[in-house]
Amino acid sequence: MKQVLFLVSEWGYWGEELIGPLEACEKAGYKIEFVTPTGDKPTALTVSMDPSYVDPPLGRAVTTPEMAEKVRTFDRSGRMDSPRSLKAWVPQRPYPSSPKYLREMEAYYKKVDAIVADELPKYDALVIVGGSGAMVDLANNERVHELIKGFVKLDKPVAAECYGVACLAFARDFREKVSLIKGRHVTGHPIDYDYLDGTGFEGPHAMDGSKKGFGDGWINFGTPFYPLEYILRDAVGTEGQFIGNVGHETSVLVDFPFITSRSTASSRECGRLLVEVLENGVRRHGW
Repeated sequence: MKQVLFLVSEWGYWGEELIGPLEACEKAGYKIEFVTPTGDKPTALTVSMDPSYVDPPLGRAVTTPEMAEKVRTFDRSGRMDSPRSLKAWVPQRPYPSSPKYLREMEAYYKKVDAIVADELPKYDALVIVGGSGAMVDLANNERVHELIKGFVKLDKPVAAECYGVACLAFARDFREKVSLIKGRHVTGHPIDYDYLDGTGFEGPHAMDGSKKGFGDGWINFGTPFYPLEYILRDAVGTEGQFIGNVGHETSVLVDFPFITSRSTASSRECGRLLVEVLENGVRRHGW
């Protein structure tokens, strides 16, 4: 039985961007494990469970009543009440100012190498679920980067959706500082579809840092922290290509080991292609 690790933000994931690949993996008979940055239960963004919500850039509703109910049902199911903690699993890289920096870095790499060699081989793929929350606790999370690098080292597929694709841009060897997706073909949330206002975050972390229940705390950050399209264009360099497929209903690219998905409408296709990669060895699609 294949096993897939789902990485989910604790600051709000988009419901369909979890359900799409999750249903595809479960239909294929895969075992699923969830991990979050600190082990807290992640929260689906409220608007991703509202079929009446109109996405401003697209000018239409983006969640069907059926999908909204699936997300609500999953959130109540308890399946992500106790996800694995990435913080407890992967060590934190030491500061260079530490008086024991060299010894600490030796211990750091020893621990990370052991995780890659002894623990990651049981997983067949990594899925990074999208949604605005990924900008907060996934994109610039060194532990996330080590996880991605581990899967790539083992030649295992990494699927990333929407703002989760930013993790791939920032995942790079700490010494060389070169993105793993340099020279690759990727898609992601294009600037054409970015919000001018209303980029929201919610979850178990209130603004004062305390932990509260579902629905507590909503932060409107206006525009996204950064235009993801520009980040991805710079990361792939002149040898690669960002393909937004603006105007097309979906956009999913496979440039093995990476599977990148533009946004909500592409979630099911992302899941289908992940299964195609795992079952049939697909290594290129969409470019």
